[in-house]
Amino acid sequence: MAALIAVIGVAFFFTYTNGFHDSANAIATSVSTRALTPRAALAMAAVMNLAGAFLGSGVAHTVSKGIIETPSGSQGMAILFAALVGAIAWNLTTWYFGLPSSSSHALFGGMVGAALAGGVEVIWSGVLDKIVIPMIVSPVVGLVGGFLVMLAILWIFRRANPHRAKRNFRVAQTASAAAMALAHGLQDAQKTMGIVVMALTISGHQSGNGIPVWVKISCATMLSLGTYAGGWRIMRTLGRKIIELDPPQGFAAEATSSAIMYITSFVFKAPISTTHVITAAIMGAGATKRIRAVRWGVAKNIVLGWFITMPAAAIVAALMYWFVHLFWG
Repeated sequence: MAALIAVIGVAFFFTYTNGFHDSANAIATSVSTRALTPRAALAMAAVMNLAGAFLGSGVAHTVSKGIIETPSGSQGMAILFAALVGAIAWNLTTWYFGLPSSSSHALFGGMVGAALAGGVEVIWSGVLDKIVIPMIVSPVVGLVGGFLVMLAILWIFRRANPHRAKRNFRVAQTASAAAMALAHGLQDAQKTMGIVVMALTISGHQSGNGIPVWVKISCATMLSLGTYAGGWRIMRTLGRKIIELDPPQGFAAEATSSAIMYITSFVFKAPISTTHVITAAIMGAGATKRIRAVRWGVAKNIVLGWFITMPAAAIVAALMYWFVHLFWG
């Protein structure tokens, strides 16, 4: 029971770090274009994250059953604990440096690293199909989609008064930012739900894949609280350092990203990175202004961070597993 409480507590803390680490994904473009004030944007994102967590469970089932074989006993609890610590360590490190990396892939890397250290089988086909392929494909789709949506906006409103159009798109960004926050709750709260369900199954407190209501409420609440705390360092990177966005570009990026996340959640049940998708969509929408308008040096550093997220979290998780295994047997 003590091990179960420890794992669930660390899972909730991971969800909290996920919230303030990834809050920028939902609101950075709206804040940078002044469509919303920072506190209003954070409050809206927190509420929509809470609502999004209750929209589905497909991603949670993928996390709990599709990445590693469910371990057993004290070894299983140690693996989950170590996986979460690895993910939290990476979240805090990248938040400190203002690098928009993926909390999702930090968690998956932690799960794989801890499982390998503990001798538990990794479902490599699931890792490839549900993590690696979406990790590569979703940013490409976001980049191209953001570019095409922005081109469509430019063509449709080519005869509109520029000042009036920007003013209207500021209003439209309220809706697109809400859609993005709802999609973030749909994706990211479920990932922690999957971990908690694994912990309950290992400890013998649950059989089957059902997600208890208290787990949904707790994970959604922690994600919302973390979101409202805000991640200003990463927000500056997404909202200003990649490109100076205007309201139509912000709307295009948010609309593209949220659409991709809804499709992957409901159709493919794949846990994708909201960070990867929104960052790529911002680059795509910004590139319509001119290619050089995007600060590709900053973008390169971000993409490099994406590729080292899973290995870095896996290494920390493996080291943590060997440490906690000394105490949990």
